[in-house]
Amino acid sequence: MRYFVEIAFKGTHYHGWQIQPNANTVQEEINKSLKVYTQDENVSSMGCGRTDTGVHASQFFFHFDTELILNLEDFIYRLNILLPKDIAVRNIKQVGEELHTRFFATSRTYQYHIATTKDPFEEAFQYKYYYPLDMDLMNRACKLLIGKQDFSCFSKSNTDTVTNICDLTKAEWCLKESVLTFEITANRFLRNMVRAIVGTLLDVGRGKLTLEEFKTIIDSRNRSNAGTSAPAKGLFLVAVSYPEF
Repeated sequence: MRYFVEIAFKGTHYHGWQIQPNANTVQEEINKSLKVYTQDENVSSMGCGRTDTGVHASQFFFHFDTELILNLEDFIYRLNILLPKDIAVRNIKQVGEELHTRFFATSRTYQYHIATTKDPFEEAFQYKYYYPLDMDLMNRACKLLIGKQDFSCFSKSNTDTVTNICDLTKAEWCLKESVLTFEITANRFLRNMVRAIVGTLLDVGRGKLTLEEFKTIIDSRNRSNAGTSAPAKGLFLVAVSYPEF
């Protein structure tokens, strides 16, 4: 039987979701807890995507297969006890064995949070950026991102992706009190893509880049032409959408 599990995690102390040698990851912690709960050394999780080191998620999904018929409430309660305090299970659902958290996802939404004034309570979750920004110009630049196009200029090089074409349906900045939030939605994202976009849009907001230059960067498909990536701590995966099962 296959189960979809919804979790949230604080990424500060993890090298992203994906298991890797010599580094602690969210997936590694999930797999350790699943093995204890199911008493099955072969059980493992499959995530809905990767996240970079230090990136957070208020919504993330993984699936796993087991022969056990799970008590879903008991699973949520006990796995939360087994997991570290910075990973939380929100929900679980039994699904058909053909369904896959990564390949069946139709869209993903990220938010990036920037503090325009000092806030000691949100230090781990916001990028402090005190330069004046032209948010209207940044939102005009966002419109150049919408649609299906090649985003190689915002991707890490030498990745194992088959294509760097993504279909963006939303990219927008908004200001609430002293927090500037960037929200972006697409069918898929490349490695480091959102942070590279944020860094480049901040250059637009400061007047370092014109809209024409921003468009030229996109068309160049060259990462060295884009801006510096914004720090990971301000980035959250906030929503992953699926068809109705």
